[in-house]
Amino acid sequence: MTYKTDIEIARAATKRPIQEIGAKIGIGTDDLLPYGHDKAKVSQDFINSVRDRPNGKLILVTAINPTPAGEGKTTTTVGLGDGLNAIGKKAMVCIREASLGPNFGMKGGAAGGGYAQVIPMEEMNLHFTGDFHAITSAHSLLSAMIDNHIYWGNELDIDIRRVVWRRVVDMNDRALRQITASLGGVSNGFPREAGFDITVASEVMACLCLANDLKDLQKRLGDMIVAYRRDKSPVYARDIKADGAMTVLLKDAMQPNLVQTLENNPAFVHGGPFANIAHGCNSVIATTTALKLADYVVTEAGFGADLGAEKFMNIKCRKAGIAPDCVVLVATVRAMKMNGGVAKADLGAENVEAVKSGCANLGRHIANLKGFGVPVVVAINHFTGDTEAEVQAVKDFVAGQGSEAIVSRHWADGSKGSAELATRVAEIADSGVSKFAPLYPDEMPLFEKMETIAKRIYHADEVVADSKIRDQLKAWEDQGYGNLPVCMAKTQYSFSTDPTLRGAPTGHSIPVREVRLSAGAGFVVAVCGDIMTMPGLPRVPSAETIRLNEAGEVEGLF
Repeated sequence: MTYKTDIEIARAATKRPIQEIGAKIGIGTDDLLPYGHDKAKVSQDFINSVRDRPNGKLILVTAINPTPAGEGKTTTTVGLGDGLNAIGKKAMVCIREASLGPNFGMKGGAAGGGYAQVIPMEEMNLHFTGDFHAITSAHSLLSAMIDNHIYWGNELDIDIRRVVWRRVVDMNDRALRQITASLGGVSNGFPREAGFDITVASEVMACLCLANDLKDLQKRLGDMIVAYRRDKSPVYARDIKADGAMTVLLKDAMQPNLVQTLENNPAFVHGGPFANIAHGCNSVIATTTALKLADYVVTEAGFGADLGAEKFMNIKCRKAGIAPDCVVLVATVRAMKMNGGVAKADLGAENVEAVKSGCANLGRHIANLKGFGVPVVVAINHFTGDTEAEVQAVKDFVAGQGSEAIVSRHWADGSKGSAELATRVAEIADSGVSKFAPLYPDEMPLFEKMETIAKRIYHADEVVADSKIRDQLKAWEDQGYGNLPVCMAKTQYSFSTDPTLRGAPTGHSIPVREVRLSAGAGFVVAVCGDIMTMPGLPRVPSAETIRLNEAGEVEGLF
């Protein structure tokens, strides 16, 4: 059987005018700012007008640790949203925007796949409505204003050895990880070490995704620490007088983007921090607005549940005052086999024992999620090569964990394939059984918060950090930042910091090599192991095959 590619399916879709999509959830034409015929931003005035409405049910989609076999978290998110609408529920999808770096590097989009996609897929995975460019520009403005302040006399007495504000670009460029800036003589400023992160790791991205409105956004931007003086006192973005201009650059980017699924159901696509280096959730303003417009909101959190879901619970829910009514944990038979030691080339052959062996990773995620007091349903994202015996092995394992697993065929069949999953998820969300609570209290010391995540989520024995890092955390606590949650930056491929250690490892340590205070976003980042906040391109990047065909259409993009 020959299958259509994602992009072929997306091109063949019958899109409805975005005004029709908005009307489905009560957004009038005057409250939409169209970007063409198939996407629009939602006005802040409309968002303000619905704030007092009651919330719908919140459904979080997360996954096992990613493998080269594929899991399909975004695909399941979209398919579940369509499935809920198909069974008569008023549902919306809330997902993140795509970063250009991975799209032209490791070939991974953010629009779903098969017959469970958000469209326009090409635009979503390219420049979309320009939000990421605005974030990059706002970040770069602050970078320029810091160096400009130092150049024109340094009235704030910034210690140029302690400028902590890095630069960003939305492309995987390992050559920029560590640089020397301002070379070339007196007219170019004072030479110093600097470096680049990818835009999704920018604190500006985190501020935008956690802000409630433009006023809150400007306050968060102003609270960002950009440097320290010789006496170690912090210098804030507001001291550089950059927060106002940055907010102007982000004015439109702050508004959620409304698009549609292949089945013409509404979806907000807004914000895009990575869960392995940032907090990994779409924007608070998109999710909280959707909860006022729909009876069920399906959102995702990046990478495996040990990263995205943990940060969704401990950071986003804490900041936004929301709580999931049900969690859907995505797994595949293929990924279970790979976790069980089967090579990617051999995944096509039935191997029930490998499935059973690989289920340890799934089991740990189930237990971790239940530790937050939330009910968990496992969605088995179906692949055509899955056998009945393999699927049953996963179902039996999950039943033994006190949860249930449901096969979903949304990739191949759209909402028809996800109807069973949607029905059960709606029942659980409506039941009110969720008793959500974050993993740790605000008042717990920062290092103990890191230890709590490492031991309860990663099942590590200890967190390893030298005295310099521990002293830095203590200093931040003394400055009043001890009540912030922590954002662990580590590999997405394992519970440990070793990306090759699959399954459910125990007895490992979590080395913290660096900590960063994101005072504006409102969390402390712990950089663990060898994780990089600026990825590099692979040996053969996807960019090599991306081109325009004779008809002017994009080829090679999924």
